[in-house]
Amino acid sequence: MNSILRIPFEKLHGVGNDFIVTGVEQSRTRQPAGLSLERRFRNPEFLRRLAVAICKRTTGAGADGFLLVTHARARENQARVRFFNADGSEAEISGNGIRCVGGYLLSRQPDAKRFRIETHAGVKTLDCLKQAEGRWVFRVTMGRPILDPQKIPFGVKHTPMPVIRYPLPIAGRKLRVTVTSMGNPHCSLFVSSFERIDWRAIGQRIEMHPLFPNRTNVEFVKVISKQQIEVRFWERGVGETSSSGTGSCGAAVAAILNGFTGRRLRVRTVAGDLEVEWPENDEVRLTGPVERIASGTYYYQPGASN
Repeated sequence: MNSILRIPFEKLHGVGNDFIVTGVEQSRTRQPAGLSLERRFRNPEFLRRLAVAICKRTTGAGADGFLLVTHARARENQARVRFFNADGSEAEISGNGIRCVGGYLLSRQPDAKRFRIETHAGVKTLDCLKQAEGRWVFRVTMGRPILDPQKIPFGVKHTPMPVIRYPLPIAGRKLRVTVTSMGNPHCSLFVSSFERIDWRAIGQRIEMHPLFPNRTNVEFVKVISKQQIEVRFWERGVGETSSSGTGSCGAAVAAILNGFTGRRLRVRTVAGDLEVEWPENDEVRLTGPVERIASGTYYYQPGASN
């Protein structure tokens, strides 16, 4: 029988989007002889398998994603984070996830007000606006949206930038989509009703569409007013989620590009509201809450059928 690894974790959620978070400082937890957790955290295949196992709702701790917090590479930054989806694939960024990392860090540094966190999508700045026991509100500077189809990436040649109302072929018909990136790819569709379409089935098809070589996140957007939109999310590597931080940003950017709204929006999700602001020629800012749900130890048996 394989030895069991003890993995300390915290579970947090950002508007219903839940994550398991652990850090390299916790990897020094006593382990069976010869099983260094810190060393294993450098192994991509180990992390992929761990993410799948720990995110399972029945046999794991259960979450939409797994986040590994490590030491920053640059002295001016406070941490580095890697984002793993529930299927084990690694994501560039997560807007709700990075706020959960902010809560994780603040539980260890309660007097801090700002964090600079390194991600695969660049350095993101988090400002803590409100703080209570196990609850926080953060504003995250998410960076400028990527509108160049080659950098998203979106596999259509000679397409004008930005990609607005592109006729994407799906199941014998063409759906008008707006394609952007917040460091991870997003495909947004505007709808009049969520009940009149099978948005989950459509989201699954678009996620895997061959024009998205890295797959894509999908947002179904209903415009409520110039200041408000409502969104349903199909996330790459996860499926349906009750909210999404980068998805809210992608949906807001798409609404602004199409001229449907102003540049400061309230985004209604199934689990609650987020605020997105995109000043002209500036970076997107995402504001929303985070709450700590639980902390504990996950007993992981590498190689076992989890």
